[in-house]
Amino acid sequence: MTTAARSGTPASPPKRSRIGDLRMRDVYRGLAVLAAAAVVAAGLVFVLPSSPDEVAAGPITAPPAQPSSSGATPPPQQTPTPSVLGTTAAPEVTAPSAVASTTLTPSPLAATGRPIPTPGTTLAPGYTAMEALYADARVPRLPAKARRVPLKAAAGRTVKDRRSGVVVPRLAKPWKTYGPAPFTSRQVLPQVRGARVRGMFVTCPLPIEEQKAPRDSALLAARWTLNHHPKGAAITWLASQPVRKGWMLMYRVTYGKHSSRAAVVVLDGGMPKPALAFVSVPDTQRKRWADVTRVISGVRVLG
Repeated sequence: MTTAARSGTPASPPKRSRIGDLRMRDVYRGLAVLAAAAVVAAGLVFVLPSSPDEVAAGPITAPPAQPSSSGATPPPQQTPTPSVLGTTAAPEVTAPSAVASTTLTPSPLAATGRPIPTPGTTLAPGYTAMEALYADARVPRLPAKARRVPLKAAAGRTVKDRRSGVVVPRLAKPWKTYGPAPFTSRQVLPQVRGARVRGMFVTCPLPIEEQKAPRDSALLAARWTLNHHPKGAAITWLASQPVRKGWMLMYRVTYGKHSSRAAVVVLDGGMPKPALAFVSVPDTQRKRWADVTRVISGVRVLG
């Protein structure tokens, strides 16, 4: 037995190095923490740009142009530049090229300085009725020197539309009066077998927003009448001229392989809203196309 054992004093443990004092699982845990920190640092290097100029931009779009309440003309939008992803914003809406006044009627928007929409343009919120008209691909610009139609005072029986404040011709057979709703007076031709539409002559207070110029109100009314023609209908202008206290437009409406001859007369009948007279006769009843001229010749103010 050793001297320590004989004396009863416990022996001191042998000295170890500091690395040897660590357990292996603690070593592995520390290495794992260091590895995770290295991954996070590497991720920051790839995600964050080295300078603000390197931030990838998305598609550039201009804010919708809202009409100013003060009537001031908004500044023109700049053409958007391509993004770094190769995507461009929607193209800017630009005014059509200038046309001589002998070809097209000047737009009322020209005096305001606002761009005139081109046919097929998608309009921003807040657009006006006339802007919607110019953007409608179904309605071409009205020529300034459109053909005029000789108008002769119509004789014979008449129909009085007191709600609209007008008197209109009562057309001879085969025309006949029909239930007016939703209009205030209506005359129709007999339905042709297999035909999609038939001749119709109606009056009512102007169903769209009245404009300062009667001609512009008539343009909007003609566009509105497309709701009463087959889908896909489009207008071709035939005549345009002033009438007493209003304006008249005659036009052809084409839909597929067929067409109709139509006309609108908008005039002030002394009521809260101007009166509208609208006539349309399809090519399946072309023998009655002369009635279109009779209608526009015979519409007058009541009283």
